Amino acid sequence: MEELKMDQRLTKLDWADAMEDRFIEFASRVCEVVESLPDNRKGRHIAGQMIRSGTSPAPNYAEACAAESRADFVHKLGIVLKELRETREWLKLAIRSKCLPAKRLQPLIDECTELMNITGKLITTAKAVEPTKKRR
Repeated sequence: MEELKMDQRLTKLDWADAMEDRFIEFASRVCEVVESLPDNRKGRHIAGQMIRSGTSPAPNYAEACAAESRADFVHKLGIVLKELRETREWLKLAIRSKCLPAKRLQPLIDECTELMNITGKLITTAKAVEPTKKRR
């Protein structure tokens, strides 16, 4: 998947919509991986954990976009980041425990890492920007 970067041609709303689509595509790909895991104790455990953490970033990102304040935005993006980090670990465990081959999962791990980097940058930027002062 092409890396999505803030582009002068995209409005903030267009960029946010594109990111939301990217999170949904990520969740969809995680669902496909979960369906491919073996139907044994190990595979079912990894699948259960991965389906929860891997599908969570998309709706949490949507909630962040509708945040009521900058602090709320940062908090909700923090949840997105935690869920992505957890998903990446489950993907790595699926490889290490020989549930699925690295060749199949590495592109999804790479996408997860990119989404983590983007989310981390959004958090850093949101924290660094001075809040606008209210007029009286």
